[in-house]
Amino acid sequence: MHAMQYAVTLPADYDMEIIRDRVRTKGPLLDDYEGLGLKAYGIRERGVDGAPVNQYAPFYLWADPGAMNRFLLGDGFRGVVRDFGRPAVQHWQGLFHRPGPAAGALPRAFTRRTAPLTEDADAAALTERAVAGHEELATTDGVHTTALALDPRRWELVHFTLWADDAPRSAGDRYRVLHLSAPGTGRLGTGRLW
Repeated sequence: MHAMQYAVTLPADYDMEIIRDRVRTKGPLLDDYEGLGLKAYGIRERGVDGAPVNQYAPFYLWADPGAMNRFLLGDGFRGVVRDFGRPAVQHWQGLFHRPGPAAGALPRAFTRRTAPLTEDADAAALTERAVAGHEELATTDGVHTTALALDPRRWELVHFTLWADDAPRSAGDRYRVLHLSAPGTGRLGTGRLW
């Protein structure tokens, strides 16, 4: 599994209905994209849920890294580049994935939080603790899906959780989910992925 996210930060007075319309029309195009585990079409709106900016920031879990590459280099990503410029794309190696009790519901929100693995820290021990936290989180009412991934270049963990309803403030940066494409969640693996 690979996790991926890019963010398009928009002007403070940007009409976010434009993004909602974009997702309504283009979101279903990835509902059967081969190799995609899931894509949560996330937005943040300035002043809502503590967001400092307007942002379109989808989050992906890929079952197949080749599919991720085809998406980034093919027609799927060209529209983003054409309409907004080429955003930096963050990606992480998957460490953990598990559906939660609300996996059958359509999620309304997701959270993303990063945690550095400092040079003096025991990266393996911190990762084990993070996995244990995600195992527990995956049993929490309202959790649709939870995942953990690693960026070994920056030595940080990314915690990603989809929520059936509003996300708790303590869970990280909060995004509203406009659409969920989930053609390959069964191929992401379950539990610890190493």
